[in-house]
Amino acid sequence: MARHHLLLRLLSLLLITAAGASFDLRADLNHPYAGSPLSTTETTARAARVSKARAARITARLARALGGGKGALPAADARLFPLGDQCHTLTVGIGTPPQPRTLIVDTGSDLIWTQCAVRRQHRERPPLYYDPGRSSSFAFLPCGSRLCQEGQFSFKNCTGNRCLYDDVYGSAEADGALASETFTFGAHSKVTVPGLGFGCGELSAGSLVGASGLIGLSPGSLSLISQLSIPKFSYCLTPFAERKTSPLLFGAMADLKKYKTKGPIQTTSILSNPAMETAYYYVPLVGLSLGTKRLRVPAASLAMRPDGTGGTIVDSGSTLAYLPETAFDVVRKAVVETVRLPVANVTVEDYELCFSLPGGAAMSAVETPPLVLHFDGGAAMVLNRDNYFQEPRAGLMCLAVGSSPDDFGVSIIGNVQQQNMRVLFDVRNQKLSFAPTQCDSI
Repeated sequence: MARHHLLLRLLSLLLITAAGASFDLRADLNHPYAGSPLSTTETTARAARVSKARAARITARLARALGGGKGALPAADARLFPLGDQCHTLTVGIGTPPQPRTLIVDTGSDLIWTQCAVRRQHRERPPLYYDPGRSSSFAFLPCGSRLCQEGQFSFKNCTGNRCLYDDVYGSAEADGALASETFTFGAHSKVTVPGLGFGCGELSAGSLVGASGLIGLSPGSLSLISQLSIPKFSYCLTPFAERKTSPLLFGAMADLKKYKTKGPIQTTSILSNPAMETAYYYVPLVGLSLGTKRLRVPAASLAMRPDGTGGTIVDSGSTLAYLPETAFDVVRKAVVETVRLPVANVTVEDYELCFSLPGGAAMSAVETPPLVLHFDGGAAMVLNRDNYFQEPRAGLMCLAVGSSPDDFGVSIIGNVQQQNMRVLFDVRNQKLSFAPTQCDSI
């Protein structure tokens, strides 16, 4: 039996290596609210609510891994909301023959997993669950497998030589068993990957709305990127209000120079957390400007500290951006002084600053200077009005930036900030590149 498991493991590694060498693919991401009857303002408000909960969960997860922090929110106290309310998804085929399932794409998660009908029958939502009993290529991974040994989980156990886990995400928790399976990617030009490690389980808390599971694109050892040794990937998110598909490109197809952009391609470094392996892409944010005015944000408030706290992550699964309180207060004051609209005197949940729009006007009628994110090395991400403001309710224009605890919280660049922006993760060379782009024209 041990010899059989060893041979299975070696075969899987060989297949994965071979697949990684040719994983050049374009796929289309489904919009979080494609086909939803909800209005644009309703979807905006819901996504912001989930984003706030996700930021709290990220802080709690890092706090637990790094040993605490007086400002850190305990994981049990962080609210859980449907993860699919703010995330783009990808439809893939799982198994042999392929079972089409929709998975949330997340740069802040490593494990690929799907809700799985392996332990009990789920009659209430059978289309969401992948059924391993209908696949000829499914196999549980043994406890001695590399993915079981290297995987960073909230909890891990070995029962019957199966690698059982429990994991916490931005706004969901799931448990299951590690397994291997054949995955098919791409709607037109299909790429089949045998022996891909994934989690076969179910949600223990939270909700995915209409998704079956999650596909992690993080630098963690269990992610699609790491398992297939994909050197680089890129996406270009269409505006939230338009509900269009967004291109996701892997390997050679991810090269930014192959596509027309609306501005220069800029590049900064991808950093590693000095204290631990994490599932996040850190970048060296060093300052902010509003228009041409450089804001007096203390660089120390944005920096990643030697103990692993702080820093800035690029996260496809968050909607809003987040800054430590010290930096946020400076940005808030500058925005109030510059926008010159009355600050709303109503409480708007999940937004920390809102303005009252002139009677009958929409946010599109308001001109604002760009908010600029400055990175070490000179790269600057220019955020136009729609990349840092949202209209969650008629008559209100709200800052799509929130605050996190000074002593522990990370800064987050969310998916609203990345709209109509080609973003390239050069994993092999540890570089992040970006350029303003009309995403629906790629």
